[in-house]
Amino acid sequence: MLILIAEDSDDAREALKILLQGEGYRVLEARNGSEAVALALCRVPALIVMDINMPLMDGVTAIKELRKHDATVRVPIVALSALADRWQDKAFAAGCDEYVVKPCDFQELAAIIERLITTGRSRI
Repeated sequence: MLILIAEDSDDAREALKILLQGEGYRVLEARNGSEAVALALCRVPALIVMDINMPLMDGVTAIKELRKHDATVRVPIVALSALADRWQDKAFAAGCDEYVVKPCDFQELAAIIERLITTGRSRI
């Protein structure tokens, strides 16, 4: 299964990549929301892990854009942010399926990813 990680921090992106590959997932990487949208529309991953605070296009804007396209409207999206209260409502309103506060417990994140991929459920 292919997962897209959209994260502007090189260290955080690399850590997520290593952990997800350890779980047997193939991983695409994006450094900002614009790159994430382009990759998602081209490759259509099984799930997207989207940081909310990124340059060029933030995660909320990227989620809204992804929800406009037939190819990605139902792809589950897990939003990540260090700012729990400030962005959570906006991320859900944009169309994310889960919201996880950083730093996150990887086992919790892995369980959320597995559940969303297994059930194929999206809030949309």
